[in-house]
Amino acid sequence: MSKSTDYKIIPPINLRKVLLHSCCAPCSGEIIEAMKISNINYSIFFYNPNIHPKKEYEIRKKENIRFAIKNNIEFIDADYDPNNWFKRVKGFEFSPERGQRCTLCFDMRLERTALYAYEHGFNIITSSLGLSRWKDLNQINTSGETAASHYQNIKYWTYNWRKKGGSQRMIEISKREKFYQQEYCGCVYSLRDTNLHRRKTGRKPIQIGIKFYGNK
Repeated sequence: MSKSTDYKIIPPINLRKVLLHSCCAPCSGEIIEAMKISNINYSIFFYNPNIHPKKEYEIRKKENIRFAIKNNIEFIDADYDPNNWFKRVKGFEFSPERGQRCTLCFDMRLERTALYAYEHGFNIITSSLGLSRWKDLNQINTSGETAASHYQNIKYWTYNWRKKGGSQRMIEISKREKFYQQEYCGCVYSLRDTNLHRRKTGRKPIQIGIKFYGNK
């Protein structure tokens, strides 16, 4: 466990069990360790139909499973249904990062998280999505709160995982665990736009499955 993870977090009142939606091992790693040291009862829920291609999806999922097993945390592997995701974001293929496509993507993933929580006795949901500084935390929280509002006694925990050095600990943990270091958000449109930017700046396109934290 990271030496800098030396604080305890306090969940919302009337906590039974937290369902943590995880987007990837690097982002959820710091949250996993923070919850563990805070003695919070939780499970990991992996539902990310946006990730493309399938090879990238499988790498990210396996890294997350590896860390969950190491920490003896239940890992719930939801279905990979990219076709439904493409239907959900149709018409927003050229929406910018943090735009409407991202809102639709967050809505879809957190709606499924809230439904699973309702059906399996969790009363708190949250997500690792907001740990990345590339994401709009308010956008994610709005999607989470909206998803939770459809079910009685389900609450979305809007804790800011970036504070108190959370983003830096994410990097420390990722290097220590040698996590796979994905180089784009996850969806095919993010991959497209990232590679377009790389070409304009003279960089090589992304190579899936190559880069890991801590490796030179």
